[in-house]
Amino acid sequence: MDLSSLLHDLHLSSCSKKPLPSHSLPPITELLSRLTEKLIGLSSDSKASALIGRVEWLFQTADPHWLFSAIGDEGWAELQAAYLGLVSALIGCATLPPCEDDCGSLHASAYQSVPSRAQLVCLAVAALLRTLGNAGCPTGLLAAMAAHVCVFAVTHFQVQPWTSSSSRAAARSLQEALLRAGGWRDSSHFLMGGRDGDEGESRGLLGGVLHCLQPQLTKDSWRSEAVKLVFAWTLLQVTHPSLSPHLSHLLPPSLLLSDHYKPENCILGVRCLHHIVLNTPPADLRQFNRAEVLYQALMKHLYSTETEVIQSVLSCLLDLLVVLEKPPSSLGHPSSRRMSCCHDNVLRLVLTNMEAEQKVPLRRVYASALPLYIDRMGVAVCRHLRQVERVVLGYLEVRDPPEETSRLKILEVLQITTRAAWPRVACRVALLLRCLVALLVAVVSDCELRLSVRQQLMDQASLCLQLLDACCHGDVQRLLQQVDSSCCSSEVLSCLATVTATTDGKVMPNTWTT
Repeated sequence: MDLSSLLHDLHLSSCSKKPLPSHSLPPITELLSRLTEKLIGLSSDSKASALIGRVEWLFQTADPHWLFSAIGDEGWAELQAAYLGLVSALIGCATLPPCEDDCGSLHASAYQSVPSRAQLVCLAVAALLRTLGNAGCPTGLLAAMAAHVCVFAVTHFQVQPWTSSSSRAAARSLQEALLRAGGWRDSSHFLMGGRDGDEGESRGLLGGVLHCLQPQLTKDSWRSEAVKLVFAWTLLQVTHPSLSPHLSHLLPPSLLLSDHYKPENCILGVRCLHHIVLNTPPADLRQFNRAEVLYQALMKHLYSTETEVIQSVLSCLLDLLVVLEKPPSSLGHPSSRRMSCCHDNVLRLVLTNMEAEQKVPLRRVYASALPLYIDRMGVAVCRHLRQVERVVLGYLEVRDPPEETSRLKILEVLQITTRAAWPRVACRVALLLRCLVALLVAVVSDCELRLSVRQQLMDQASLCLQLLDACCHGDVQRLLQQVDSSCCSSEVLSCLATVTATTDGKVMPNTWTT
């Protein structure tokens, strides 16, 4: 294989077999254009593979001065366009087949030929990037193709039906070659740009990557299964303050993805939305009513029955609510705390769902999230005490082996509620006391519980009893004296005895403003 034969096959020179000097070679833009045409027009896999291999050989062996030669601004613009066209044609040789619907899936057999072609393309483009980096050409040439190369590499280095171990390794090498050629530290630096205090390039290529993806990020054109993954990967690499300027391009696809009927796509979309909330200044989110749009989009997901969806949504909502409004627990004037707010709406719906939920995994997710919401409410939890009481009683009655996550979290809820709203809890002490004593008896008699879990439950239940005793000024001690010691084990009795050993007020640090 030599350059003369390649030029001859492309009808760019005579049939001479002798190596040609650089000054006798045709303009590189002419060769690149002819290669692009050939790659686009090939239909046979074998012919495409052979030509891609020759392109790789070209970038490995040809004179860099000829490969990247141009005269004047127009010449550089033409050279950039020619290389971009060639890289796009190479990437097109490993394009994924389109799905039938938006974000749909194809059978693995539909991707059978993709990994081998993607591997060849990765090798060819990586050879170009290495030669380009070593030649020290102006950064504009690399920037012209970098976004397309990044999208292609990210598409093929993930574990998906259209990749193999070999194609993933080649894609990772391609990504490394791209970062090395441009002097980027990592993918985040590639997308966001600039190092503080450093001179030189400071602009990231996030805009270029989004420009490549944008035509496929609408509901009508979302036909490639890889697009959602590339978009999510790109978004999650970008943090504050680089995310805000691109918010108008990042938010709509994230909302579209979160609204998808497939749970895995919905979860990915909510994860993207959560990342946006965490990395965007609150003022930017409130602008154009974006935060309210996010709130409404997330609230409807609380009617889902998918455990992973609920878990993602509850976590995202907790961070979004402080963007929409001040937490009720932080409001100074008592009259402000009496006004219902978005926190109330979320907590009310969560408690309603918890009361009716029968699936253990979902109960566990709700119970794990509830303490954070109750703590955020502060004394305003008084508005929901009846629901909280029903949830506490209902969840403490039901086992949740092996870790007893639900019971432990609900005991935490009871502690937070008692500290925040102790005057209102005092009138409910008798009912809560019976529930806690029954819990202790059930835990001690449960032989399947690990010793560490049993001890955790007993310690937390004891703390709840101490808090209840403090909020009703010792009435719990009087009620506990009515417990028949012949019906309880020594462990339960010793646990109940800790209540009488607690000094009043030590476990009740918070004050309550009326």
